[in-house]
Amino acid sequence: MTLDTKKPPHCAGCGIALQSEEQEKPGYVPASSLNKEEAVCRRCFRIKNYNETSNVAVDQDEFLKLLGGISSTDSLVVHIVDLFDFQGSLISGLQRFVGQNPVLLVVNKIDLFPPVTNWNRLRNWVQKQAREEGLKVADVVLCSARRNIGFDRVVEAVNAYRQGRDVYVVGATNVGKSTLINRLISDYSDLERELTVSRYPGTTLDAVHIPLDDGKSIIDTPGIVYAWRMSEIVPRKDLASLLPDKPLKPMTYQLNAQQTLFIGALARFDFIEGERQSFTVNVSSGLTIHRTKLERADDLYAQHRGEMLSPPAKEDLDEFPAWTRHRLRIAPNTKQEVFISGLGWIQASGKTGAVVDVHAPKGIKVMLRESIHS
Repeated sequence: MTLDTKKPPHCAGCGIALQSEEQEKPGYVPASSLNKEEAVCRRCFRIKNYNETSNVAVDQDEFLKLLGGISSTDSLVVHIVDLFDFQGSLISGLQRFVGQNPVLLVVNKIDLFPPVTNWNRLRNWVQKQAREEGLKVADVVLCSARRNIGFDRVVEAVNAYRQGRDVYVVGATNVGKSTLINRLISDYSDLERELTVSRYPGTTLDAVHIPLDDGKSIIDTPGIVYAWRMSEIVPRKDLASLLPDKPLKPMTYQLNAQQTLFIGALARFDFIEGERQSFTVNVSSGLTIHRTKLERADDLYAQHRGEMLSPPAKEDLDEFPAWTRHRLRIAPNTKQEVFISGLGWIQASGKTGAVVDVHAPKGIKVMLRESIHS
């Protein structure tokens, strides 16, 4: 491979421009490896081989500038979202960036839902939620990149809508973009190339162009970092507890008014008013839920935060954003749930209605939505 001396080589894993001068900056690679074909930066090497990472930030304006260029192209836009964190990972403003290009919405991580799930009903739910967020989609495909479930349908949809064009892949951090692209590469290209895949947000740092056999490209864009997602603010050592990697096991609690549920030290759910009813909590099995009376909740948190109530651990809570209270009114005879971005959701029984307070770190998206199981 002949390198263009006017343009620095780029990491084959994350796409960042390579440099050998400053070890603490993005794209560092030893000088001896700088001009190697398919070279990877030190950060990608450590993520892939040792599951390590480093605190590297890329300017958010650069992300938006990159997305803004899509409208001037003739491309298929594949938007990957995380079904577990749908409202947290959907790029609601994507429509203004893509222009007239079709958008294929790929909904990843369906392996977290039970096999008996009504997938047609779930697909309809996704379409309705996307429409309410202002996103027009040509089609919706459900899949699990990790488990290779439904991937044949993703390839069929890409074939149907690509029509010989480039493919831009966009999404928030940690929704499974790189895992999915690696599968697309194996189907569309003979390249022996693999993008860096990690549980850590922001693994891809710049646009990565992967040439296809027909002369077009798959363009993997950097993940948009949304600070309203719990996964963006927890200590990295707690991500394994926060992000489920096996089917959810909903926990149902029969609560009277004036009772509280703590989800570790990440959030608190207060049932303020309403008849005795059930609330079903859908979060990672790596998190522990504690129930108490509302009158004891403040004292319980003060005494056990970071220990019995964890994660985060006590030494990390001083750096954690203070909680903000959100009051939500669940209407009677509706199927609604409380959604906490990056953490999960709590489904109300839906018969008599309820008033609830949700305490979550400041800035985290908390909202009422139509039940995903409705």
